[in-house]
Amino acid sequence: MSDLTHFDKDGAARMVDITTKEETSREAVAEGRIFMQPETLAMIIDKTVMKGDVFAVARIAGIMAAKKTPDLIPLCHTLPLASVRIDFEPDLAKPSVLIRATVRILARTGVEMEALTAVAVAGLTVYDMCKSTDRTMTLSEIRLMKKSGGKTGTFVRGK
Repeated sequence: MSDLTHFDKDGAARMVDITTKEETSREAVAEGRIFMQPETLAMIIDKTVMKGDVFAVARIAGIMAAKKTPDLIPLCHTLPLASVRIDFEPDLAKPSVLIRATVRILARTGVEMEALTAVAVAGLTVYDMCKSTDRTMTLSEIRLMKKSGGKTGTFVRGK
């Protein structure tokens, strides 16, 4: 039917068989950005949001999301993640927060979906914690920035 790996020769959806793939060290880095009002960003930075420390809660949410990816995305493999790191970079000029997830593993398949899911849920958590003061927030630009390991090697997104 096609070269898509999640479909068999008859077009039926399937989980990719990775039993013959070699275990390698793999890493994926994903980013996304949440845009907001300048006052909202100031509250996050100053830790004056009524619901608490936005970055601390969003970091935990992103880590939990990475671990739950196979429960959310059909046909994803359940993976023993070795490391999930969530970083936040406030940008006063935009005003926004860059969210970056770095996920590492020693396995037979990559962790791109886990990194992307972590960014999305961390961003949604920022929104949830700040929505009472700013409903104009926009989560966007979620994308894979880098992936390494495995048969296809390294991918780095051009600027």
